[in-house]
Amino acid sequence: MNDWKQVAVNSTTAMKEVLSVIDRGGMQIALVVDDGCHLLGTVTDGDIRRALLRGEGLDTPVSGLMNANPVTGLVDEDEMLWQRTMQRHALRHLPLLDPQGCVVGLARYEPPTEPRRDNPVVLMAGGLGTRLRPLTNDRPKPLVEVGTKPILETIIENFVSHGFHRFYLCINYMGEMIREHFDDGSHWGVEIEYVEEPAPLGTAGALGLLPERPTLPFFVMNGDVLTKVDFVRLLEFHQRHGFDATLCVREYHQQIPYGVVETDGHRVSRLVEKPVRRYHVNAGIYVLNPQMLERIPEDQFYDMPMLFETLVARQRPVGSFPLRDYWIDIGQMEHYQQAETDFAEHFQ
Repeated sequence: MNDWKQVAVNSTTAMKEVLSVIDRGGMQIALVVDDGCHLLGTVTDGDIRRALLRGEGLDTPVSGLMNANPVTGLVDEDEMLWQRTMQRHALRHLPLLDPQGCVVGLARYEPPTEPRRDNPVVLMAGGLGTRLRPLTNDRPKPLVEVGTKPILETIIENFVSHGFHRFYLCINYMGEMIREHFDDGSHWGVEIEYVEEPAPLGTAGALGLLPERPTLPFFVMNGDVLTKVDFVRLLEFHQRHGFDATLCVREYHQQIPYGVVETDGHRVSRLVEKPVRRYHVNAGIYVLNPQMLERIPEDQFYDMPMLFETLVARQRPVGSFPLRDYWIDIGQMEHYQQAETDFAEHFQ
């Protein structure tokens, strides 16, 4: 961690002085902090260049050109997490905060070397994809191309970039096409085995067909989800909290298009104009301990939500991991079209 105080400025510092701070610090960044060391924003040489091109003068306060919502890390996280965060967001430096939000360090990007991780990855690739017809008339949904490659190929490559190399693909509808495309996985430097469902068994039921029981916590993920989630951080979250099972959740907003009237009997107690309701929705990405396989009935349809409902009812430790990175479930044509638009920004 670098000495962040060398590049700290306050919000009223003029652009000219910020340039000097960035030059002296040699880090190509300045941190804008308040008197209590809380981070207000960051300024890079690129931010200053863009401000000058807009016609801003050298006396402009830094508050007018800083990034007020910078990506940050937590000081008690592993350094590898800092490096992956910087890699994912194409950053050279990462301000490190303590639990109170005060700056305590500045990490510098060094390309990480991901270790190989033996945790298995089970990808559900057997769905019919009826809502994506006609795209799925002649191919299974996981082989529908988004951007420059099939959905499932992007998913596998994301896991590979995090060091995972053991994959199980659960196939049913047009499964032979998936087998022909990925073969044994050697093209991607990984091992791929196939689990053939004689009939759709659900996102949990298919796990009973795995050729061997995992000995490590393992991932289960729907084969029609594109995301930039940090899979290693998800795994470490699951293990650090001692959960039996963890599911990823995405915040979903729904605005009520009317004024909502709250009542106490016949008496109006409150009026809220067009409120926004917030929910956490299942993102279709899970981490399970191997013992969870014992709770899945054999040879019958059993969905992952059914497993989680059972665990919660029995008061087992179940975790929710909030997704703040890119995520889209390509379940409908409008979602497919959105993913096509997003692909170049997030996956190339």
